[in-house]
Amino acid sequence: MKNLSYLYCDAPEFWQIGTQDPATFIMEGMIHFYNYLVFYMILIGFFVCALLCQIIFFFRENIHPKAEKFTHSSLLEIIWTIIPAMLLMLIAIPSFTLLYSLDELIDPNLTLKIIGHQWYWSYEYSDYTAFLKQNTITFDSYMINAKDLNSGAFRLLEVDNRVILPEKKHIRLLITSADVLHSWAVPSFGIKIDACPGRLSQISLFLNRKGVFYGQCSEICGINHGFMPIVIKCVSKQTFKTWIYAKLDLIPNKTQKEDIGTFNNIIRTILSIISFIPGLRG
Repeated sequence: MKNLSYLYCDAPEFWQIGTQDPATFIMEGMIHFYNYLVFYMILIGFFVCALLCQIIFFFRENIHPKAEKFTHSSLLEIIWTIIPAMLLMLIAIPSFTLLYSLDELIDPNLTLKIIGHQWYWSYEYSDYTAFLKQNTITFDSYMINAKDLNSGAFRLLEVDNRVILPEKKHIRLLITSADVLHSWAVPSFGIKIDACPGRLSQISLFLNRKGVFYGQCSEICGINHGFMPIVIKCVSKQTFKTWIYAKLDLIPNKTQKEDIGTFNNIIRTILSIISFIPGLRG
């Protein structure tokens, strides 16, 4: 069987009509619910159009010159009350299921704090301050000007500092603003949450595949509102650990690695000597 390669659409395209490819289960649920809802919209649309055409054709003055005298029909009223109610139930059940799943908060493995500014984003990883006695990992993310872009980069969407997140981990996002209203939105995640000054909003995130995902501020926040892109890079767990160690300066340099190697060799020598002494063996 041949290996199949997939190319995901994680950034907007020219004349795009549909959604970007989902990277979270929430976005998959939104797309499935949209397709489910379109079926009922088409069904109702055809029924209304057919009913309207029938009324126009059969109740013209030259075909039906005399109007009917009846004012109501009990059977008809029951039918047009029960059928719409059943359709609403069929729509409401998956709708509320998806809605409540958006508010589901599982004990997170990682917390990312997002702060909106005019007109850039700040990010903060603060999970490593308690047990590593380190400062928080904080950086700002600005849009790269078109003249500074590398070949193949997206204009108005690329930033100087990308957010790095691990795949298949529960992540808690805390969003706020330092000045005016902003909105942190990434279409592939199915996330669009307002950043309000003085208020901390929270939402959960679970990335089920690696990739680079793009978003923008979706709340008019001033003259440079259109120049606040968001770039998230999802990597493997090991790559994320390496990135965190590099940010915290926990990766040993060449001299430290040599010292660690020498120390490990000494420990192995001592253990091998102990293993040959009968009285010291466990």
